[in-house]
Order: sequence, then C-alpha cells, then structure tokens
Amino acid sequence: MIRLLWTASAEVRYFLRRYMPSNVLLDLIRTRKGLKWGMPAMLLAGPYLAIAFWCTTLIENGGPGWLHLVVLLCIWNALKMMAIGPVSVVLVVKARARERRTRNQAESGAHDRNSQPELIRSVS
Repeated sequence: MIRLLWTASAEVRYFLRRYMPSNVLLDLIRTRKGLKWGMPAMLLAGPYLAIAFWCTTLIENGGPGWLHLVVLLCIWNALKMMAIGPVSVVLVVKARARERRTRNQAESGAHDRNSQPELIRSVS
C-alpha cells in the first residue's frame, strides 16, 4: 500500500513539475540565463492574487464550492512567484562568484605557465 502511494505521489509530482505553467516558468528562471527574470517574475504574484480575490468574491455571492481549489492554487502560485525573486538574486550572486573564481583560476594558471622559465637542454 505504501509503495502504491509513493509511486502515485511521484507520478503526480512529475506531471505537475513537467506540465503546469508556473512550474515550467520557475524551472526556466532557475537556469543561468533565466536568473535575470526572477525579480520581474515576482510581478506575476499580483494577477494570481487578483484571481484569488475574484474567486472568493464569487464564492461569497453563491458561486460553486470548487472555486475554493482555484483560490488555493492561485495563492500557492503567488507565493511561489514572490519567493523566486530573492532566490534568483542569491543564485545570480553565487553563479557570478563561481564564474569569477573560475576566471581567476584560469588567469592564474596562464600566468604561472608564462612565468616559469623554460628548461634549456644542453647539447653535448
């Protein structure tokens, strides 16, 4: 029974990770090229919260109960979008530090090779 639940949850996670638009967007932002879009992506939290507010208004005025799930989903996605901004800044800083370290090591290695005197073989 546990194995069945484990497999089902893994499959649901894979599906959501692969095909849900907010997860696809977050995966694209987490790449090195996409990190610059982390802060602007925080602005997407606004529309998600607006949709959640609109759905709660509909629910209060006698709308269907399944809109509660839409509200929950919109609030969850808004939280994810708000969190990606600071996370992307930290990831950019770490990536730039790693790139700078690699560049300095490459320059240091080239400098060391150029500064070593060449060994001259004596011809007997």
